[in-house]
Amino acid sequence: MNPRYAAVRDDLQASIMNRIDFSREVPDKEVLDLIDERLTVDAPGDLLFFTLEDKKRLRQDLFHSIRRLDVLQDLLEDASVTEIMVNGPDSIFIERGGELFPYPGRFSSAEKLEDVIQQIVGASNRVVNTASPIVDCRLRNGDRVNVVLAPVAVNGPILTIRRFPERPITMGDLLRFGSLSEEVARFLGRCVRAGLNIFISGGTGSGKTTFLNVLSDSIDPGERVITIEDNAELQIRHVPNLVQMEARNANVEGCRPISIRDLIKASLRMRPDRIIVGEVRGPEAIDMVQCLNTGHDGSMSTGHANSARDMLARLETMILMGMDLPISAVRGQLASGIDLIVHLGRLRDRSRKVLEIAEVTGMEDGQITLSTLYRFTETGEENGKITGIWSKENEITHRFKFEMAGIPV
Repeated sequence: MNPRYAAVRDDLQASIMNRIDFSREVPDKEVLDLIDERLTVDAPGDLLFFTLEDKKRLRQDLFHSIRRLDVLQDLLEDASVTEIMVNGPDSIFIERGGELFPYPGRFSSAEKLEDVIQQIVGASNRVVNTASPIVDCRLRNGDRVNVVLAPVAVNGPILTIRRFPERPITMGDLLRFGSLSEEVARFLGRCVRAGLNIFISGGTGSGKTTFLNVLSDSIDPGERVITIEDNAELQIRHVPNLVQMEARNANVEGCRPISIRDLIKASLRMRPDRIIVGEVRGPEAIDMVQCLNTGHDGSMSTGHANSARDMLARLETMILMGMDLPISAVRGQLASGIDLIVHLGRLRDRSRKVLEIAEVTGMEDGQITLSTLYRFTETGEENGKITGIWSKENEITHRFKFEMAGIPV
């Protein structure tokens, strides 16, 4: 950013803020009028060196700084930006088209960045400060937000925003992106309609939440669905009988935290046909697995793992974090509760693909057995994009639920 531009912007912002009467509700038009007055009637001398485009940009920057989210506002209005990473007031990176780029904008100070963070967090009824320096929340449009402050963050306030498209991604979009084949898409749709319990695994940024949302499109609109998330992100629009619940942290007003575990237990008394948990990452795994074993067929969830097999190992660990059980009992619960694991990955060309679909077939010699139904195999590259095929390796054995639902396997 041009140093002269930054200096003029900061000076104008300070003088305009001094003129605003914060004892009452000030409409946006009044703020814009103050900005226009400062840029024309009472303009600083340095504005003589600004072009008309510079002045238009300055007007917008000042308004965004005072009434919106400062330099983040333009990025939040740019649909091509999928991730925003703020590493302190002077370092901003964005993800566009799967690639990371430095962004030339900056905050005027660390205090201004903290003000923006408090504005975001406060709108979600969350609290973040030096005593509680880490928080997850969301913007009004559903974008996921993570904040880390000092003393945990060494190089200034850290803000990460995961963007979600305004229009939910559909199975047709995933087919167009090459994330899976038509045969795999049809198979997964039948599995959802048949009421198989499906777990989606993958690494960070592999598209687990998006894929869970896409699979939810195959749910019968006549069912009662309950979604449980840390931050409400799922966009299920075709199910009228939908209950959405969101976890709550403790706050300064003395409200006790409401955990994912609490919400799962509450959901069992709400007559659900399906329970969808956005992500399990701790002791709530035991409650989720209990749901899968108590007649709530068709339930789904996601978790971080490097493979389908690793997802089972992680679930074992998470269950043991919440309850002291024999490992044989834990594995028995997992083997009987989970029908299918869909593993996603992000490849070196930044594309997201279904890498494996594995069926949980039972127990053998104290170990959970898996059968790979479909696997993605690379065949080469075209124009920098990885190509490959999804090959079918085994037939599914969970035929009872298909038969009960009247769906051919």
